[in-house]
Amino acid sequence: MSQARLLFSEAWSSIRMNLSTTFAATMTVLIGMCLLGLFIALGTWVLSWSNHIQKELQVQVYLCTEAYMPDCPADATKAQVAAVGKSLRHVPHVNPNQVQFVSKEEGLAQYKKDHRGEFPYHLLPGNPLPDKWIVTPTQGKFTPVVGKLICRSHYAGVEPCATAKTGGLGDAGGVTWQSNVTKRVLTIAKVISLVFLFAVVLLVIAATLLIANTIRLSIFARRREIEVMKLVGATNWFIRGPFMLEGLLCGLVGSILAVILLLLGKTIALPSVLPHIGGGSTNNDVHALSFTLNALALVVAGLLLGALGSGLTLRRFLQV
Repeated sequence: MSQARLLFSEAWSSIRMNLSTTFAATMTVLIGMCLLGLFIALGTWVLSWSNHIQKELQVQVYLCTEAYMPDCPADATKAQVAAVGKSLRHVPHVNPNQVQFVSKEEGLAQYKKDHRGEFPYHLLPGNPLPDKWIVTPTQGKFTPVVGKLICRSHYAGVEPCATAKTGGLGDAGGVTWQSNVTKRVLTIAKVISLVFLFAVVLLVIAATLLIANTIRLSIFARRREIEVMKLVGATNWFIRGPFMLEGLLCGLVGSILAVILLLLGKTIALPSVLPHIGGGSTNNDVHALSFTLNALALVVAGLLLGALGSGLTLRRFLQV
C-alpha cells in the first residue's frame, strides 16, 4: 500500500508541476482517439455495406422452357425440377437453406413490380420468363466458383451454358451470375478491407508517436531528477512507474473526452447527416460497430498508448 501511495503521489506531483505538457499529451490523445473512433465507425459501416452487397450475389439456374429457349429440346418436367433443386443443395459452398425455387409466374410478378410502367405487359402473348432456382453461396467470393460448378454439371432440364459448345464456361444461357458485376463487387470489397486495415494501423502508429513526443518533453524537463534517482540506487521500474501512471492518466482522460465528443456528435450531428448518405434505409443488415464497443476500444487504446508512449520514451533516460 505504501509503494502504491508513493507511486500515485509522485505521478500526481508530476502532473501538477507540468500542467502544460500534461495538457498537451491529453489533447493529443483526445484528437487521436476522436479520429480513431470516427474511422472505426465509418470503416465498419463501409465493411458492413460491402458484406451486404456480397450477400446479394446469387447464381440463377434457368429451367428449360421450349418456347423461349432454342437449346432446350422440351420443357423441364417436375421430376427434373425437383432433381435439379436436390443437386443444387449439395453443391460445394452452397447453403442448402439458401436454394430457392421461383416459378415463372412469381418471376413475372416481381419483374412487373420492379419495372412498373416501363413496358406494356398486357401486349405480351404469354409469360416469357422460365422457372428458375436461385442459389446464394455461403460467401460472395464463391459466386463464380458455384456458377462454374453448376454450369459444368449439365443438369437435365437446365438450358446449357451459352459457351459450353466451345469448351468454355460462360455467364449466359441456363446459368448466370453476372460475372462482371460480381468481379467488381468482390474487388471493391477487398480494396475496402485493405484500406481500412492500413488506415487503422497508420493512425495508431501516428498517435503513439505523437503521445511519445509530447510526454518526452515532460521527461526531458526532469532528466536531472531521473539521473539522481538512478545514481542513488533506484530501480528502473521504480523510476518508470510514476511516468507510466502519468501516461495512463493522460490516455484515460483523453480517451474519455473523445468518447464524450463522439457521443455528442452521434446524438446531435448524425441524425441530420444519415438521410443524405442513405443511412435512413430499412436495411438492418448494414450498420457500424456498436457505440459501446467503439467507446470501450477507444478507452483501452488510450490507456495502452499513454502507457507505451511514456514507457518507451523513458528508456532513453534510464541509460545512466
